[in-house]
Amino acid sequence: MRKDRIYEALTLVKDGQGRPLTDNGKIRNIVIKDRTVALTLLLKAAERDREAHYRHAIEEALHAIGIGSIHIRVKPMDETIPDGDEIPQSAPPSAPLLAPDSGTRFIAIASGKGGVGKSTVTVNLALALTRMGKRVGIIDADIYGFSIPNLLGIEEKPQKAENRIVPVERYGVQLISTGFFVQGNNPVVWRGPMLGKMLSTYLNDVDWPPLDYMLIDVPPGTGDIALDINRKIPQCAEIIVTTPHPMASHVAERAGVMAKQTDHRILGVVENMSYFEDDRGIRHYVFGRGGGDLLAEQLQTSLLVRIPIVAAGDRPSDPSSPPSVFTDERGNGAVYSELARKVSRLLS
Repeated sequence: MRKDRIYEALTLVKDGQGRPLTDNGKIRNIVIKDRTVALTLLLKAAERDREAHYRHAIEEALHAIGIGSIHIRVKPMDETIPDGDEIPQSAPPSAPLLAPDSGTRFIAIASGKGGVGKSTVTVNLALALTRMGKRVGIIDADIYGFSIPNLLGIEEKPQKAENRIVPVERYGVQLISTGFFVQGNNPVVWRGPMLGKMLSTYLNDVDWPPLDYMLIDVPPGTGDIALDINRKIPQCAEIIVTTPHPMASHVAERAGVMAKQTDHRILGVVENMSYFEDDRGIRHYVFGRGGGDLLAEQLQTSLLVRIPIVAAGDRPSDPSSPPSVFTDERGNGAVYSELARKVSRLLS
């Protein structure tokens, strides 16, 4: 039994206001084995008198799709919101981007660990797709390490129009980021339910224009956000980013294995920081070599591109753009254009 089928069945279980529990972050930690399902039900203190009702509704919904044994753990929901953080409120679950006729293709950019340049890959792939004439958006869902506004040199905040959030546009790319909703450089200490609410907000409450591609910068590893993407966007494809070091590719394998377990299609592997080429044209493999090929082999996919290290002072792109951004076809911009062409063909 696929997990997305379980989530689909559980959308029939509603709270006192008629909203699915799945969209309120109240159903978590779903584990499936054969025809047995275990899950956690999170309840606010004021809802404890509805526990028996929720249990019965969950069991009824899952029995209806052939689940024989159901184990429900009930835990209190932490309702604390960190001081100083502006938490956007989630709208009813009806994201136009997820409609079957929207034509939007979702791509999660994932990695096993931080520091491999995942966000830089996300930004420059988006710019390369834009140069191809595609309409592109980015959801910066790296909740604890949001960096895309800084990479793009964005200082302004998104505006609101008719109670909906208007994404910030830069270089033709539409962006929404967790960094827009926290004070300064404060850490984000949201827990599981708030993380699910964040993703729902970005899908439902943002006034996205029609898009061909939506790139999602996913936190490193295999945590709640990755699971929420599987639940809310089961059609999402994935690109796994690693460096050439064998240890980095070993850690990245976990993210790829999770993608396979959640039935997400892996488009391929991007090896970042592959080498540095000096003035004589000699390549120096600063972080080792072979990690991208090894990871692609382990995940039974292909290595899409190798992206070299470019010194900021020698960056052959628009000097007025931020250091990590390549806005044309020179230098690494050409490598990202090659990546965009491959991605477009894979999803056509």
